[in-house]
Amino acid sequence: MRTINSSQIEALVRDLFIDANYALPNDVEHLLREASLNETSEVCKNALCGLCDNLELSRKLDVPVCQDTGMAVVFIDLGQDVRIEGMLLDEAVNSGVRKAYEEGYLRKSVVADPLRRVNTNDNTPAIIHLRLVPGENIKITAVPKGFGSENMSRHKMFTPAASEEDILLFIVDTVLKAGSNPCPPVIVGVGIGGNFEYSAYLAKKALIRDVSERHQDVFYARLEEEALKKINMTGIGAQGFGGDITALAVNIETAPTHIAGLPVAVNMGCWVNRHKTGMI
Repeated sequence: MRTINSSQIEALVRDLFIDANYALPNDVEHLLREASLNETSEVCKNALCGLCDNLELSRKLDVPVCQDTGMAVVFIDLGQDVRIEGMLLDEAVNSGVRKAYEEGYLRKSVVADPLRRVNTNDNTPAIIHLRLVPGENIKITAVPKGFGSENMSRHKMFTPAASEEDILLFIVDTVLKAGSNPCPPVIVGVGIGGNFEYSAYLAKKALIRDVSERHQDVFYARLEEEALKKINMTGIGAQGFGGDITALAVNIETAPTHIAGLPVAVNMGCWVNRHKTGMI
């Protein structure tokens, strides 16, 4: 049994959220730069080049990539041979988020109540997804999720009779309805299966998968490629100006489901698809 002090978790969460807000993952940046070279619309090419310039300025000036520094989402893989001493796990995570948003000069965007709308002034509480895994390590992924894209996400409870084409249509229609709102080029996370809430979790988890990796099952890998092709035929284009590239990637995650249902969730990610992973 390995003992880890909660202060280590707190420090890692702090660093991950600052780093995630100040730089895009390499795989996302690579696709964005590739898109700026391949786009044929002059207006959209200029927009994409502007986004790439934004990344360079972020590095040069040491400022966040986007002014919406997100609601803190945290994925934790906790080794079953780990004992945490000190604060409770969620307390350590929220303390790390609090420090990140204060010390990293990140916008604090969380309200304590969904209707009365009073800001918590520290961007907590975080949304925490905890999974128990073998081993004696803690893997933490910090996801600052902006709401321009989050607001464009959709969910649908299909019947088992739904076809592959029905699901593709739903994914593409979600992007069409979103238009320029999620700051395209987007990354589209899709969760298929599970139940109502688990499909949404899968869609969120899909957004943190490396965008250069396709689903391990060739059936769903083909579905990802087909969805991306159809989305890029919509002509929405970078920042909604019309063009060839509306999405950089479509990532699908799946899970077993009930014989009577087929839940599908689409979680939209903007071009600033930020996440950072660390290990203790």
